[in-house]
Amino acid sequence: MITSGTIRKMQTELQDTVQYYLVFKDDFVHVNQLLDHDISIKHVANECLNCGLDKKIWRQGYCYDCFSSIPQAGEWIMNPELSRAHLGEEDRDLEYEKRVQLKPHIVYLANSSNVKVGVTRETQVPTRWIDQGAHEAVAIVEAPNRYLAGITEVALKEKVADKTNWRKMLTNSIEDVDLLRFRESIIDLIPQEAQQYIVDPKAETHINFPVLQYPEKVTSVNLSKTPQHAGKLKGIKGQYLIFEDGKVMNVRSHEGYVVELKVD
Repeated sequence: MITSGTIRKMQTELQDTVQYYLVFKDDFVHVNQLLDHDISIKHVANECLNCGLDKKIWRQGYCYDCFSSIPQAGEWIMNPELSRAHLGEEDRDLEYEKRVQLKPHIVYLANSSNVKVGVTRETQVPTRWIDQGAHEAVAIVEAPNRYLAGITEVALKEKVADKTNWRKMLTNSIEDVDLLRFRESIIDLIPQEAQQYIVDPKAETHINFPVLQYPEKVTSVNLSKTPQHAGKLKGIKGQYLIFEDGKVMNVRSHEGYVVELKVD
């Protein structure tokens, strides 16, 4: 099989084992079906996910000009506590910011390598947890806007990390933690203005990833430095492809890359 297209993060379905799909403009690939096959991924061009031009990708699939100007790349995306739409204050495009920021957001605990705290829109559960490679997750707060979720996350970071150790996640070096009990230990840190939005989940969400073989050590594939990578696919976790030789490719960090995909 040979196909080509512009990389966007893999679409996912939560089933007994997570199902992954690479969706191109004129084709899609059910990535689970490529497990135990030799595949080759070749970088042939760029396509900014906003302007569509063949320009160097800066971040998040966007060229520098787009990343610096479009609301989809505003600083509040990575730092929810900077959201200001609830005050009617514009960052780059107030109407867009209202559509995104003034929706229910979940503050959660997830365990992908260690316990971490995060924020996502309610509509992105459990997608966000899958994308982070979390094998279990639980909600803490369901806030009515991104700002309240953001300040809650900041408060909880006093005791909880907000980053995933991707190397441990991909080698399956996971701490065994009771998330419901851990959740109870940090409830008192939640800011007063968000206390009324605390949720009481009865169980954790458990996620199983399609991995045939975890590597002992991992090395990143970077198509901007080495335009082609080939190897036997042994697993998919988070937004990573895991190869037999311990090489791993972060699909999310290659958004906007136009690639040719070959499968033997």
